[in-house]
Amino acid sequence: MYKGITVGAITTIGNKHVNRGTPCEDASFATSKNGVSVVCIADGAGGKQYTDARFGSDCAVHVISDTLCDHFDALYSENREAAVRGYLMAKLRVAFADIMEERNIDIIDRLSCTLLFVAVKDRRMMIGHIGDGLIVRISPSGVSPVSMPQNDRDGKTYFVTAAHADNYLRLMKTTVDDVHAIALMTDGVQDSVYNEEAGLVKPVVAKMAETFADGREKGEESVLETVQKFIVGSSNVSDDASFGVMYFEGTKAPVPDALETTAEKFAVSQESFRDLSQAIKPELLNAHEIIKKCAGEDAGTPAAEPAAEPATENEQKVAAAAAEPEKEAKEPSRVSKLSIVLLVIGVILCIVGAIELVLSLKG
Repeated sequence: MYKGITVGAITTIGNKHVNRGTPCEDASFATSKNGVSVVCIADGAGGKQYTDARFGSDCAVHVISDTLCDHFDALYSENREAAVRGYLMAKLRVAFADIMEERNIDIIDRLSCTLLFVAVKDRRMMIGHIGDGLIVRISPSGVSPVSMPQNDRDGKTYFVTAAHADNYLRLMKTTVDDVHAIALMTDGVQDSVYNEEAGLVKPVVAKMAETFADGREKGEESVLETVQKFIVGSSNVSDDASFGVMYFEGTKAPVPDALETTAEKFAVSQESFRDLSQAIKPELLNAHEIIKKCAGEDAGTPAAEPAAEPATENEQKVAAAAAEPEKEAKEPSRVSKLSIVLLVIGVILCIVGAIELVLSLKG
């Protein structure tokens, strides 16, 4: 078991932005609060349409860090992963709406950014990632990627501002057993230290994390110097760079000389998940017919009405959240109608009784 946790994070502007006279769009934040340690980094989207991405990335790292520190237990214990993912993205959307109003921004996409985070309380660990960038696990046995860059075949990535961002947010819950450190980096660092074709993380990442053994201040100073000199400084078109570390004090570090420095490329076929999805459609339709047949729907039982188009995941979440209040709202309405009917019947009986009384008196 670790003796303590040291967190830290750095962000530095890339030469590409320096030469263009544009601001840094990366952001990073590391903190410990309420018994929770968090490291969070974000990379603001590049491009003319993302005019305020730097505000989005800065907002994202602080909002998510605060949310994890304040509500870690509830988020970790919730079994519905989709609900947790939806909640985290909802927190960002609320915060981004405030920025849009404050800065008179017309569309939320202008705040687009990626997001990577790790949060730990006691032995529990939660990791989240949307977009490019890399999260690495450092253990006594070596250095390995935990969450790899999210890019499609055209090289495009995903942002927290996407309409269905929660669908793309990877969320992992585990424990810190046998973990020496967790390192997070935006693509400005990732491109220099990670061979995606071989799934190999260079040993320098472990060495950078190890500098935090001397404390946060020295660790951040050393990592910043390394990134600026060997990564950002190595190219005139280098991107902004962020690097975050969660270091578990008193745990065993890997032996530097034993770490892999080369690896063969993965043997990857041209088959895509889209191909798999298309291939299973006929089988799924056939299975549906079998299920209907077993249920007796082809033996003269009334057929169900055609199903509506399946709701999106967000629509399902909204419906689920609203289901209980809607049920409560309808119940008084039904009782109220019954009361009115009884009241009308009572009034009619009273009138009939009164008429009979008058007639009997006249008779």
